[in-house]
Amino acid sequence: MPKADRKNERSGRFAYDGLDRVIHEKARLGVLTSLVAHPKGLAFGDLKEMCALTDGNLSRHLAVLEEARLIDIVKGYDHNRPQTVCRITAEGRRRYLAYLAVLEQVVRDAAGAAKAGTAPLSLRGLKTV
Repeated sequence: MPKADRKNERSGRFAYDGLDRVIHEKARLGVLTSLVAHPKGLAFGDLKEMCALTDGNLSRHLAVLEEARLIDIVKGYDHNRPQTVCRITAEGRRRYLAYLAVLEQVVRDAAGAAKAGTAPLSLRGLKTV
């Protein structure tokens, strides 16, 4: 293989462009994981408890996910009390699964690099405990 090809192959090897920034944020990843496990949706209060978020924090993350069309938010009433139910969309499920596939590749690459004795560029400089 020519040198230029090897350099190009290695230069972006650990870029992981498929790690969707909307999903990759810790709280939004937790929200989507909760919703994937509950396809009929979750009430706002249940989602808040499952993800250990405040009302305001959860509201902001839900707005980002809804704007990206990863979730639907339905406001209604349950026994004359306001209720907000969040559900993952088909697009949200598709993007979540694509994100997981890339994340699995990150783990495989990291394990392979650790066995080979070299850390991927994205892991260099991290302190070990």
